Amino acid sequence: MRIGLITSDPGHPLLADTTALLADEHTVRTLDPETAEPPPAAEPTADVYLLKARTPRAISLARALERRGARVLNSAAATALCQDRTAMAEHALRAGLPFAATRTFPTLARLAEGPGLSGPVVVKSRHSRKHDLVARVDADGRLCELAAMHPEEPVVVQEFAPNSGWDHKLWAIGDRIFSALRRSELSPEGRGPTRPLDPDSLPPGWAALVHRVGEVFALDVYGVDVIDRGADGPLIVDINAFPGVRAQPGAPQALAALTLAKAGAVAHVPPQ
Repeated sequence: MRIGLITSDPGHPLLADTTALLADEHTVRTLDPETAEPPPAAEPTADVYLLKARTPRAISLARALERRGARVLNSAAATALCQDRTAMAEHALRAGLPFAATRTFPTLARLAEGPGLSGPVVVKSRHSRKHDLVARVDADGRLCELAAMHPEEPVVVQEFAPNSGWDHKLWAIGDRIFSALRRSELSPEGRGPTRPLDPDSLPPGWAALVHRVGEVFALDVYGVDVIDRGADGPLIVDINAFPGVRAQPGAPQALAALTLAKAGAVAHVPPQ
């Protein structure tokens, strides 16, 4: 099988370990989305591509490959949907998912010009990307500081949901779920370490919720950030297409098996 990696970082641990599992029997080729072009019409495409990049150029490359009939995991459309937090929230809420209510503002300056805050909120860049803006804002003064630093940044606003200060990081690779606890970057102590969490210890219904997200967003490899509100149940605050899933035993094996399944091959992957 011919497998393409759409990424600028083929050394990423998940991709590198997955490649090591596949390379003995299959051809794995990296396409840097910042420089690569789709193969010419006379040249066959790979049997499957892994879209482990979310830049506009990466999504454009994936779309071009899909027009040639190539399988891309995740699809360009699903990846793009997760890059726009406004569209993401609207899509999730229409499907009945417990997603945080989200308001959109054309710029951070426009948000700061409006009425004062009625309570703590979370301000995020509308367009999800590396090093984007995610900040808890408790007072108008802090909002003005952010607006001075990023006046033209399109943003979304979510009400701050009281919680333990730890985010549930849930990941899915096909039918396999992985999980961890990570101290929230919004907590007073700032982002902290990641703690292992056995998926079997998740509250009832949480695993089904993750699978439902995959169905609603047509994702095969994805992450779901969830806050535990106790008796009020889980609250989804973000969804990511093809996250890192670092340091999760069995993740490379799950991705290798999924890759071969999507390529139409019989999966022969060494056990973890």
